[in-house]
Amino acid sequence: MRKTTAILLAGGLTAVSACKSTQNDTTATGMTTETTVAATATAESNLNYPNTKKVDHVDNYFGTQVADPYRWLETHNQEVDQWIEAQNQVTFNYLDDIEFRDKIKSRLTEIWNYPKYGAPFKEGGKYYFFKNDGLQNQSVLYVQETLEAEPKVFFDPNKLSNDGTVALTALQFSKDGKYVAYGTSSGGSDWNTYQVMDAATGKTLDDKIEWVKFSGPSWHKDGFYYSRYDAPTEGNKLANKNEYHKVYYHKIGTPQSQDQLVYEDKTKPLRNFYGQTTDDERFLILNVSEGASGANALYYKDLADPKSTIKPIVDSFENEYNVVDNFGDKLLVMTNKNAPRYRLVMIDPKKPQEANWKVVVPESQNVMQGVSTVGGRIIATYMKDATSQVVLYDQNGKQLNTVELPTLGTVSGFGGDQKDKETFFTFTSFTYPPTIYRYDVPNNKVTQFRKTEVNVDTDAFETKQVFYTSKDGTKVPMFIVHKKGLKLDGTNPTYLYAYGGFNISMTPGFSIANMLWLENGGVYAMPNLRGGGEYGEDWHKAGMTPNKQNVFDDFIAAAEYLIDQKYTSSEKLAVAGGSNGGLLVGAFMTQRPELAKVALPAVGVMDMLRFHKFTIGWAWVPEYGSSDDEAQFKNLHTFSPLHNIKEGVRYPATMVKTADHDDRVVPAHSFKFISELQDKGAPGNPYLIRVDVRAGHGAGKPTSLVIQEWADTWAFVYKNMGVNPYLNQ
Repeated sequence: MRKTTAILLAGGLTAVSACKSTQNDTTATGMTTETTVAATATAESNLNYPNTKKVDHVDNYFGTQVADPYRWLETHNQEVDQWIEAQNQVTFNYLDDIEFRDKIKSRLTEIWNYPKYGAPFKEGGKYYFFKNDGLQNQSVLYVQETLEAEPKVFFDPNKLSNDGTVALTALQFSKDGKYVAYGTSSGGSDWNTYQVMDAATGKTLDDKIEWVKFSGPSWHKDGFYYSRYDAPTEGNKLANKNEYHKVYYHKIGTPQSQDQLVYEDKTKPLRNFYGQTTDDERFLILNVSEGASGANALYYKDLADPKSTIKPIVDSFENEYNVVDNFGDKLLVMTNKNAPRYRLVMIDPKKPQEANWKVVVPESQNVMQGVSTVGGRIIATYMKDATSQVVLYDQNGKQLNTVELPTLGTVSGFGGDQKDKETFFTFTSFTYPPTIYRYDVPNNKVTQFRKTEVNVDTDAFETKQVFYTSKDGTKVPMFIVHKKGLKLDGTNPTYLYAYGGFNISMTPGFSIANMLWLENGGVYAMPNLRGGGEYGEDWHKAGMTPNKQNVFDDFIAAAEYLIDQKYTSSEKLAVAGGSNGGLLVGAFMTQRPELAKVALPAVGVMDMLRFHKFTIGWAWVPEYGSSDDEAQFKNLHTFSPLHNIKEGVRYPATMVKTADHDDRVVPAHSFKFISELQDKGAPGNPYLIRVDVRAGHGAGKPTSLVIQEWADTWAFVYKNMGVNPYLNQ
């Protein structure tokens, strides 16, 4: 497939799929009176929280009255901006008073300052790769004629803004390598602007495409396909509900107003259409989604036939279908239809009935995670207990060999065209910095291409994988990383991080930020909760509505295991997660507040009754359920973090993290949650919110802001665990 080169991983909820939802049956019973939350001081921290206005707003959900006193925080206006400023002042005053925070930041900056490379990829006969010298806010794209030639800067995103908050988000070269279409976003927003560059001269052309979201440019002849929404209402573009996704074709040298509308569905406002062309530009493939659970319909158009129209291959939303490539007029498709751990099938789009499918690679015991076609081979990446394995097949599905990997970890890459004889992949693990390898496809030969050198003794640490028992008896795997020779005496500061949703797999990966934690004697633990994709669709469904509580039970059981096995204690445990993982932490701390000392919910979905009202939130209904449905409302209401904060309970020391430009999980979730926590939580622990300005859901965040956020995070954790990592230094 002509895939858009991934520039950054969007941290959090899958957003390119959609699900139809109905209007909420709730009715407001009054907005007439206002009250004010009295300034609250914590006993130990002497914090004076800002006064947060409360309004008399109550919704009626199927006879259940639910108060929403902070509804006003859902609107972006001057009053909310003033509230953000006041909250940030309290938070940063608290952080400024932590005596070892600057030392943490200094050490993070020191170890962060190493060259970071992306794997090379080939376009138009030249090699391209991304590199960050160490502390650059955004990675730079380089080009070289050969792998031995001197690299030259091809595109430097750092020049797009003074503060590094404009990021490169999409990149795809035309088939001949003459042009490159690229996307940028500002302040971390999901909204993208596409432009076109002449690859030979580096000149940016006049072409400018705006209001692109959940898309990628995909070339065909002298233009490209992309998907967009209509321009949002002025003044609320970061919160408006995203509806009526449309596919367009843009021809180079023409204004956007002349772009050809290729596909829309006026009867289905909550469908997303992601268009891609095959490598030979024979087919346009539309992945059609109605929710972020992964299931999709599949449409196509034969671009070799001028009379061809867009037709369905699969027109239901029960399974996943991803076109890997085409062999002539047939499509190679990876699917979990009748195969929860995925398989490869060949489909004739003119005879798309399942009875006509040819199985190329059947389902195996391990989860097929990704497939590419390079050098006449099919390269399939699998997961076994959340670690990578790579197997090669010929085009008929005969297994040829496997790719030898250094140890247990995660691979990515293996991109290229069918004619290429080489490809590159990156291998990483918790204590194995990303290392790039060149793979000689015909000879099945792996050679190290570029090793990453870091200023940390990674050999001082060890990783183990354990299997613990959740509440219902399910065995759940968990990775645990710590210094060799760790004493299991229940005193070790431990950071428990997880996600648990949307079929997203948590696999071993290197984090330089975690190195600071580990080198100071901390334990890092990452369980593979249900809701993820580590064991296929069955594992995913076990953590979807109405089974979402399984995910929280798995996380709670992970904490209990770490305490029972004397890795740590409740007083030395921090729980963390972002996006869907923010919901996870919110549910954990409201269900078992005594089990951890510190809670770090980031950009989380905290209001489970109204999440589908904003931007792309409606797409998460298949995963969570909707308060528009009575049975699902009752389920959501039991674990919605916002609605389960109780008066007078001492909750863990909490630092909620969000950003003012987050248009994936709008910051109102975090605003309302912290307001409720500051109002009801018993004194003794700080309840703070840290709001990044000119930042979004996570993707594209400048290095400088990332380092500062981690310095603040580790400082907050250490402070509330009563640990000074530099006391004896």
